Amino acid sequence: MAEDEKPAKPGKPEKAGPDGAKAPKAAKGGDKARPEKTGKGDRGAPKGKGDPGGKAAPKAEKTARAPRPKDYRPRLKSHYEKVVREEMAKQFSYKNPMQIPRVEKVVLNMGIGEAVNDRKKVDSAAKDLAMIAGQRPVITRARKSIATYKLRDGMPIGAKVTLRGDRMYEFLDRLVTIALPRVKDFRGLNAKSFDGRGNFALGLREHIVFPEINYDDVDEIWGMDVIVCTSARTDEEARALLRGFNFPFRT
Repeated sequence: MAEDEKPAKPGKPEKAGPDGAKAPKAAKGGDKARPEKTGKGDRGAPKGKGDPGGKAAPKAEKTARAPRPKDYRPRLKSHYEKVVREEMAKQFSYKNPMQIPRVEKVVLNMGIGEAVNDRKKVDSAAKDLAMIAGQRPVITRARKSIATYKLRDGMPIGAKVTLRGDRMYEFLDRLVTIALPRVKDFRGLNAKSFDGRGNFALGLREHIVFPEINYDDVDEIWGMDVIVCTSARTDEEARALLRGFNFPFRT
């Protein structure tokens, strides 16, 4: 017997069936039964966060705010229609009800000079202004380049927002009843801060006097301007209108 030749291994004995007949071999790709895979839907319920090895449960959906009732009217708006209009008509003897002055809009403005070095400060100020006004503000940009201040044309330097309608009256209500009493060393508003056309402007050194701002979450304290635009023709009429809204002017 040659060295390269090795004895053949004996084949495995074929198993016989119950009748003694040999069982046929199964084909490679076909008849062999495989366990069926269960679909995704057949699996058990997803494991919660507390189960070991389980995935975190999905977050709960945010609840939508309840809509305002149809008969809702801001408190200051009702006060204007029921009280202020009558007092103005008697004081100035208007012949036509349309002559009675009214508040047309309120403009809030924040100027961020530090935004020249840090763009994120404008975003932070705009976020706080949106919380105060309840409306998304507009980013204001420089109109021309000034080399002395390292200012370039188109650079964001502040934010502003214009309020009308119900939001305007709601803001004036919060300003008079909550924000101004919280101003440090407040001695009243200057009664001469009118522009001669019935528009009034006031400045606040700290925007944290508004209740919407959380002092612990504030990075920096910003000043802001509040401009109240009215339809009055003279400063005297505009002053009487704002006094009807309980603006605390100095005497």
